Amino acid sequence: MCELDIPAVALFPKIDSSLKTEKADEALNPETLVLRAVREVKATCSELAVITDVALDPYTTHGHDGLLNADGSDVDNDRTVDVLQAMAVLQAGAGVDFVAPSDMMDGRVGAIRSALDHTGHADTGILAYSAKFASAYYGPFRDAVGSAQAAGTTLLDKSTYQLNPANRREALTEAMLDEEEAADVLMVKPAGPYLDIIREIREESELPIAAYQVSGEYAQIHAAAERGWLDLERCRDESLLAIKRAGADMILTYFAREMVEG
Repeated sequence: MCELDIPAVALFPKIDSSLKTEKADEALNPETLVLRAVREVKATCSELAVITDVALDPYTTHGHDGLLNADGSDVDNDRTVDVLQAMAVLQAGAGVDFVAPSDMMDGRVGAIRSALDHTGHADTGILAYSAKFASAYYGPFRDAVGSAQAAGTTLLDKSTYQLNPANRREALTEAMLDEEEAADVLMVKPAGPYLDIIREIREESELPIAAYQVSGEYAQIHAAAERGWLDLERCRDESLLAIKRAGADMILTYFAREMVEG
């Protein structure tokens, strides 16, 4: 990425299914895949900013972003936050620039900030998935990281902790709570279907705003272009311009390499 002049990369692990457990034990392995990858990237290209995901879905047999409660009916918020704190400290120790909690547990940003500060990682930033919606656009990514396979469906219901797509007020509330808990960057995910949310948060916060153009957004543009229905490059560029126009300072996109290579 150094030679491509891409400023940052976000890493997501796809681990062997044999390493997945109900309690996501592999997430706290000091030699787990993503930590090895961080060290390798930083050794090769130290100036590249590295962002790592803080969530348990790549590591759980059930595919959820957190630990389940006793009857398995929902995630256990507080137990999950304890694991996320330890996970973030391991990632900071490996040399990441930003940890990115994508789990949507309540209070996790403040808890992670406290854990980082108390373990000598005060300079590690938090890119918070502040407005992450229970979207239908995540399917290709879930297939890629194996959380869909673990759960047995790409339609895994995470609506008890991700945001209702109809509720813009909750999105703004969650973003402002993350700002109060000392997030360094606020993110909206997905990006394209939620341009109004990007704009609302932009108008309420002075923090940098990130937006994640997710796998389903990327896939649908490619699929339509393959059928000859859309011009790939023009639609790609227009989709990214719309996200930027809405107020995003940073865009996470699978089009990154194509954009810098022209």
